[in-house]
Amino acid sequence: MQEDLFQLGIKALITNKEGKVLLLMVNKKELKKYDGEAYWDIPGGRIHRGVSAEETLKREVLEETGLTKIESIKPFAMVLSNIRIPMGETDTGLILSVYTCVVDESEQIRLSSEHIEYGWFVPREASELLKIKYPKEFTSKLENGF
Repeated sequence: MQEDLFQLGIKALITNKEGKVLLLMVNKKELKKYDGEAYWDIPGGRIHRGVSAEETLKREVLEETGLTKIESIKPFAMVLSNIRIPMGETDTGLILSVYTCVVDESEQIRLSSEHIEYGWFVPREASELLKIKYPKEFTSKLENGF
C-alpha cells in the first residue's frame, strides 16, 4: 500500500453577531489546474514553515477579506478536504484545520483576486454550499451548530 501525502491548510469559519457564516466564492480563474465549477469556501491557506496556525489564520483572513479585528479564535474541526492539490505528476491531499472566528462587523470586507463574491449565510445554508470542498463530517457539524 502506498502512503498518501498531505498539506495542512488553516481555515477561518468567520461568524457575525447574528450567527451567520461568511462564505467567499472562489475565482476559478485564479485556481491553477482546476477545471471544476466555482465554489463557495471559507478564508484560509496553507501554513508556512516557522509560522503558527494563529498567525496563518490572521494573515489569510487579512489577505482574503481585509478584516483585521478578530475578536476570538477557537478550534472547530480538523478534516480531510474533498479536493486534491495537483503537484507535478501526482497530487496531494489537504487536511484542513478549521477555527471559528468572530469579527468586528464595523470593518468593510475587501475581497482579494482569489474571490469574486461574498455572503453571510445561516449555518444550514453554509453547510449546503460548502459540500463541494468539505466532507460530510464537517458540513454536518456546521449545520448542527457550533
